[in-house]
Parts: sequence; structure tokens; C-alpha cells
Amino acid sequence: MTAEPVIDTQGVPTTEPAPVTVRASLSPSRAADFKTCPLLYRFRSIDRLPERPTVEQARGTLVHAVLERLFDLPAAARTPESAGDLVAPQWDRLVTEEPELAALFADGDTAGVEGFLRSAAGLLEGYFAVEDPRRLEPAEREALISAVVDDELLIRGYLDRLDVAPDGALRVVDYKTGGAPREAFEARALFQLKFYALVLWRTRGVVPRVLRLLYLKDAEVCDYAPDAEELVRFERTVVALWRAIEQATARQDFRPRPSRLCDWCSHQALCPTFGGTPPPFPVAAAAPDPLVDARSRPATPGADE
Repeated sequence: MTAEPVIDTQGVPTTEPAPVTVRASLSPSRAADFKTCPLLYRFRSIDRLPERPTVEQARGTLVHAVLERLFDLPAAARTPESAGDLVAPQWDRLVTEEPELAALFADGDTAGVEGFLRSAAGLLEGYFAVEDPRRLEPAEREALISAVVDDELLIRGYLDRLDVAPDGALRVVDYKTGGAPREAFEARALFQLKFYALVLWRTRGVVPRVLRLLYLKDAEVCDYAPDAEELVRFERTVVALWRAIEQATARQDFRPRPSRLCDWCSHQALCPTFGGTPPPFPVAAAAPDPLVDARSRPATPGADE
């Protein structure tokens, strides 16, 4: 079963209202959006523009769902065959919960759906090439964790998996269904894991021993060992990032930052870089709900792949 939400150092469950001193919240996905392109942050977190899921994102969501359910099975039953048997039922569940996913395939496109499911099963083969789930008993899966930093900023997010060793050492594991990235893209993935490491350090007093990225497509593992000094610096970075977001909101000034990631952006038609015009700045954004960080749960696990 998925673990219950972690309790933060204020003694308040993540499912309860945050302390009255909290003025805002930030997730790793939205923080990464602002770092990548301030206008993208605005479109997602302030304008809250809808984004149609892609096949790649849906595949990532499906693989994450299968890997979460895999650990519900007895250890001996966590085999490649069992994981493969979970693919179709989990896809049916996802489509029921998110009907827009069905629109990824034309009506009657049975071959397209079957090919999609086979591609997800292929990524699961990559998972078994780098880990043996029969030897693992995760402490938490798809767990919401949160902490307050700088006395007023709630940082929170969902981690894929947390392993706890008998000696109390923590390992944060994140599944990536895309290929192993170049250095710039790997830094983005590690930013997300450092975010989780900071929360765990502030809530449990333990610096995770390992931050692990599992690249299923290429069957590669990337391990990173943070330390307390690094997390102190990272906390300053997160707080400075939020202050920059607040300043941009007050000025209603979120500028585009063109990069190769623009090729995958859903909002090119509204972006000045591509000749578009952003919508009027929402009036409600002048006084946002401080605890609402749009899609504080990553919209789709595959979205950051």
C-alpha cells in the first residue's frame, strides 16, 4: 500500500492546512518550470492553461503506475511476467480516471493501443535490467512529502519511491522513462531529487545517502550523494527562486526564455517568441491562494522525462 503523507517539522500532516505563517507553496515541477522559462511557469501556474497529454507522457504515467502496483505483490511474485500482466489493467484504470487519455488514439485504433502497451512493457524490461524488485521493500511509494523553509514557503512534491536501510539511511529513487539525458537535462532531473532531499532532511533530520535516477529506456542508473552543506545552498536557491516568482507576479512580467525545450511546449501559439500573444494577466493572480501551486502533484510522471 502507498505510505501515508509524511508529517512535517511543524507537526502538521501534509493533508491538513499548513501553518498560518505559510504564504506560498512550490513543487519541484513548478520550480523547474520557472528556471526553464518564466513564461511557461505563468502559463501553467497562473493562467493554468490546459495541456493535452502526449503519448510519451501517458506512457510514463502508465509505467509509473505499474511499478507502484508491482510492490503490492509478494516479493517472490515481482517478476517481469507479473509486471507485464499489470500493463493493460493499469491502462484501463488510468483511462477510466482520466478519460482524455483515450483521445490519444483514434476510435477503433486497436493496433495503436496494442503498440503503446507493448512499448510500456519494453520500458519495464529496462527496469528489471537495473533492479531486482524481489530484493526490495520500499518504505514509501508515490508519497507526498512537504516542509516549510524560510518560515513561510511550503515546499512539497510526490516522490516515486523512498527506500530506508536497516541503519536508517535513505535512498530516493526516481523512474525516468525517457533516454539517459545529456548533462543539462540530467541537472534538471537532479534538481527535482535535491528538492526531495531537502524536504526529507528538514523533516527527518537525515540527509539521503543516495539520490537515484533509473533511466528505463537505456537501462542506466545515475546515483548522486548530496551532503548537508549542499542542501543548505540548495535551500537558498529555492527561496531565491520563489522570491523571483513573487517579484515577477507583482510586476506581471514573465518573459519567455527560448531553448530547445520549446520544441515540446504546448503553448507556442501564445508565446511572443513564436509570434503569439499571452492572454491578459489574471486578476485573481494578484491575490493567489498561498497554498495552491498549480499541479503541485506533477501533472504526469512522464512529463519530466
